[in-house]
Amino acid sequence: MASWNSVPLEITYETFGWIAFFSWSISFYPQVILNFRRKSVVGLNFDFMVLNLTKHSSYLIYNASLFFSSAIQKQYFEKYGHEQMIPVAANDVAFSIHAVLLTAIMLFQIAIYDRGNQKVSKIAIAIVCAVWLVAAVCFFIALPSHSWLWLISIFNSIQVFMTVIKYIPQAVMNFIRKSTDGFSIGSILLDFIGGVTNYAQMAVQSIDQNSWVNFYGNIGKTLISLVSIFFDLLFMCQHYILYPAKKAHIPPKPNKEGAEPLIKSSDDPLSENV
Repeated sequence: MASWNSVPLEITYETFGWIAFFSWSISFYPQVILNFRRKSVVGLNFDFMVLNLTKHSSYLIYNASLFFSSAIQKQYFEKYGHEQMIPVAANDVAFSIHAVLLTAIMLFQIAIYDRGNQKVSKIAIAIVCAVWLVAAVCFFIALPSHSWLWLISIFNSIQVFMTVIKYIPQAVMNFIRKSTDGFSIGSILLDFIGGVTNYAQMAVQSIDQNSWVNFYGNIGKTLISLVSIFFDLLFMCQHYILYPAKKAHIPPKPNKEGAEPLIKSSDDPLSENV
């Protein structure tokens, strides 16, 4: 496997990688804490969470397989060249494990907290079942020829597909409700930072190796960053611009004698005489 040509770029790569890991990992907690404090999951789209679990599970299978399996790494080098570097870092594997666990915790919160009239749609259930059925069929196709790199590329494609569609139910729900109440914007801000630094990490590796193979050699990682950034910007637009939280009306304070303020509002008929 190729080695780093520049120590500063290697350090930068690791720095970006772990910033992405901590940002993405911490991004789960604002929603978990919000659910716990409210004892309610109203406003959090259940389809989003169910699709998210399949997405992160697929991503974990891809990352762990390519990072730990020497057989799959050998197939990767045979396809892309032995001078290339494995496009999966330790922080990718760590994030995937953490993401699956935290998503499972939020699904547990959905099961025990107030849900209002929300429920998982039949469409989301059908998509998840279809995805895992396809994965099972691909496994048995790859088994005779040991085409493991092709198989994990299927899981990589699955996680990209799930990333593309998983945000849609939440975005639509916010649009219908004209509100982001119950959906943590803190999670979105951290997810945005993770997406940007993850993309920067890949760019640093490409600059050092003078090759852009790691972008299309791990097209899933490339697309997931771009898609996540797009939807994070959409959610930020919904939260801060389209559906900002209404500020509570604060009545004017009376003077010391308890009388009304001397200056009347412009819609008061007596204000013209003041």
